[in-house]
Amino acid sequence: MTAEAGLPDTLRDLPGWAPDAVELADLELLLAGVYRPLTGFLGSFDAAMVIAGGRLADGTPWPVPVTLAVPKELTAHERIVLQDPEGVPLAVLEVAEAWQDPTSQGWRLAGPLEALRSPAHGPFHSLRRRPDELDPVDGPVLAVAAREPLHRKQLGQIRQVAEQLGAQVLVLPLLSGEHDESLVRALLGVRKELPDGTRIIPVPLPPRGDHDRDLLLRAHVAAAYGATHLLAEQEAEGTAIPVVVPEPWAYDADVEIWRPVARIEPDHVQAELTAERLGELLDAGEPVPDWFTPPAVAAELARARPPKHSRGVTVFFTGLSGSGKSTVARGLADALVERGGRTVTLLDGDVVRRMLSAGLTFSKADRDLNIRRIGFVAAEITRHGGVAICAPIAPYAATRAEVRRMVAAAGDFILVHVSTPLEECERRDRKGLYAKARAGLIPEFTGISDPYEVPDDADLALDTSAMTPDEAVGRVLELLVAGGWLRTE
Repeated sequence: MTAEAGLPDTLRDLPGWAPDAVELADLELLLAGVYRPLTGFLGSFDAAMVIAGGRLADGTPWPVPVTLAVPKELTAHERIVLQDPEGVPLAVLEVAEAWQDPTSQGWRLAGPLEALRSPAHGPFHSLRRRPDELDPVDGPVLAVAAREPLHRKQLGQIRQVAEQLGAQVLVLPLLSGEHDESLVRALLGVRKELPDGTRIIPVPLPPRGDHDRDLLLRAHVAAAYGATHLLAEQEAEGTAIPVVVPEPWAYDADVEIWRPVARIEPDHVQAELTAERLGELLDAGEPVPDWFTPPAVAAELARARPPKHSRGVTVFFTGLSGSGKSTVARGLADALVERGGRTVTLLDGDVVRRMLSAGLTFSKADRDLNIRRIGFVAAEITRHGGVAICAPIAPYAATRAEVRRMVAAAGDFILVHVSTPLEECERRDRKGLYAKARAGLIPEFTGISDPYEVPDDADLALDTSAMTPDEAVGRVLELLVAGGWLRTE
């Protein structure tokens, strides 16, 4: 795509590209100076050196490869306009190197960046600050890089360590694209329980999948914002600033307060609420106990993870043409409407083809696009607490997994494989599609001239040659009740 017309004449004809979520976060931190000494995306040698030994080619310590993936056709250009998801130009990349990742074989561009404007996407953007916008602080600054809300235990540990260091506190909510607004609200809600003068500055920093390198990167980001120490659960070597590990705390059931374990009689230590137990409470709609977390945090946890019986969910049927997907999906939709209490949307394959994907062919690329469109709509329905029922063929495992990821970011996802055998599907063929496919009149027909990849991650399998439609619907309803998405009648 070309960059937007509102750019200066010298940039108007340059190609535009929207990085993915991690790259967009990297771009914002590069432009804000948080990633100094980096001035742009890394080339092949720097990236290889970082992956192998945690250092740039010149020997400077750096924890993670900061790279930009692009389609191959963009590698022929000398300058690229990088945009946010809405197409707003953010920076110009001066291409110093186009290189191919040896692991993924995908193409990357490297080079310095010229800022066009500050990124303005994402929640609570008004709280985000560049390091050079902050007033300097005299004395130590303790950074708390938070991906989860702070409960009473962590709040007590922060107060203790800050007092020991004589430090001001800097809380950095690490935004990752999922429930970011809830995380920031939860941290703002406990500001009064943190030391006076505590600052809260959201930072876009999705996890990289390597805990140790994530910790090194968090320390670098904290240092860029003026922190002198980083609070963490484990020690680490080579961090930009010292890591402080707080002493163990627990809930003293005798005096009903959180305090250091060393000051509690062993038989008075109350077991901490585990993440699993917390999830069970939220799923059931039960209150989170006040001894564990402040009410403001409990409210945000409940908002981010509603009870299962009112949480959005997508029921995604997949199977061959003629397997009975549409019949079971329609029956499920009718049964849910009859029960009441949930908003139900049926996204059947044929209806979607007419209304959402008109003009698409049955090539693999277009079939994948059709499924992605269904997944996007289902994710939005799920995000707003509805029940989306989808019934496409969806023959490819990778595309189904992509839809699962989209929906799981918004709510819950259930995959139902309608596993009716091919022979039975052909026997039922009212439209004569299988006969035409075997005669070569329909190319790329799933099950005949194009593969159907049987799911190995289905939550339920239904063979409609061995059960009635009502029985199949009943099996799905049983799954929804057992999982907590429906109340028992």
